[in-house]
Amino acid sequence: MSALTGRRIALVSRIYGPEPGAASFRLGVLARRMRDAGAAVRVLTARPPAAYAGDVPDHDGIEIRRAPVLRDRNQYVRGYLQYASFDIPAFFRVLVARGIEAVVVEPPPTTGVAVRLACGIRRIPYIYYLADIWSDAVVAIDEPGIVARILRRVELFALNGAAAVLSASQEFSDRITELGVRSRVVTVGNGADDTLFTPDGPARDLGRPYLVYAGTASEMHGAHIFIDALARVRETHPDLQVVFIGLGSSREFLERRAAEVAPGGVRFEPRLSPEETAEWIRGANATLASVAPTTAYHRMFPVKMYASVVTGTPVIYAGTVPGRRFAEEPGNGWAVDYDVEQVVAAMRDAVERPVSAEARRALAEASRRYSLRAVADRGVAAIAEVLARRRG
Repeated sequence: MSALTGRRIALVSRIYGPEPGAASFRLGVLARRMRDAGAAVRVLTARPPAAYAGDVPDHDGIEIRRAPVLRDRNQYVRGYLQYASFDIPAFFRVLVARGIEAVVVEPPPTTGVAVRLACGIRRIPYIYYLADIWSDAVVAIDEPGIVARILRRVELFALNGAAAVLSASQEFSDRITELGVRSRVVTVGNGADDTLFTPDGPARDLGRPYLVYAGTASEMHGAHIFIDALARVRETHPDLQVVFIGLGSSREFLERRAAEVAPGGVRFEPRLSPEETAEWIRGANATLASVAPTTAYHRMFPVKMYASVVTGTPVIYAGTVPGRRFAEEPGNGWAVDYDVEQVVAAMRDAVERPVSAEARRALAEASRRYSLRAVADRGVAAIAEVLARRRG
């Protein structure tokens, strides 16, 4: 009998499948693994945009309760009013939810605060899933200092009330310890849902080589470096195209930059379903990922790289550690400095020496260790330990 058999656990997040996003993939796998371990799982989340309405795959036995929420013009729950429109109702939803014994909460920190307050009143533990350090992120995008200071206090309040913190990387674990977090921290790692991102399946064919950047593009990523490099590469490879999938705060800037320096060379797609994104990744010569080292958030790891390698497609990464260590592993792709000249060389190599089908399959096979199932199992073990300590 599993340690979670019969335990009743709620998962609180503003984003959840079928709405695409790294959190949706990560939490969806965690919910399934908790269910498979015998828990009764209830997801408290937001109503998805109309474009993503539908059922979540393989969620039999998992109860999903959705509520209306305010979204921005890009249909994200992002911004102070948008967060409040989820967090305030989330406080009451947790407070009145019948029978739950523990809560797993996903950032932003304001949601963590709402859950801490509700769980404190109910005297039940909560587990904070640290996939990002938001107070570091706002520094990276030059928010006013008072905003960063307030958010730091809010985030530490949410983290220090948790019975356990599930950290997505050792860098994050070290950082929050440095910031003074006293809660037990379990580094569960990160990965990709290898039931969605697989080497098998349809692949996009544009009739020309292309590279794909899939996911959010913000100031922290500095993804414009790939457009600047493309302008150079097209001097010798005029048919090369870069495809951006997804949105982000830099989207309009990227569109203007592409029109200026590489007209006709960049294609922009909206947020796509995981299945559609996987098609683009399978057909690409390589995927693209970056973290601008000039920001205060250089510890960030672009999780899009996991989706790339489990699909069998190598990645071109521009930036510093920890992403660089990942891209340097044999077969994973090209690891370069955040430097246009080095990116140009990597992009040319990806076009001139395309990876064979056999090498792609070998990369996907070797990348099974990045499966989110293993990550979720470590999270399940930590959650079971929290409940066992409480029962003891």
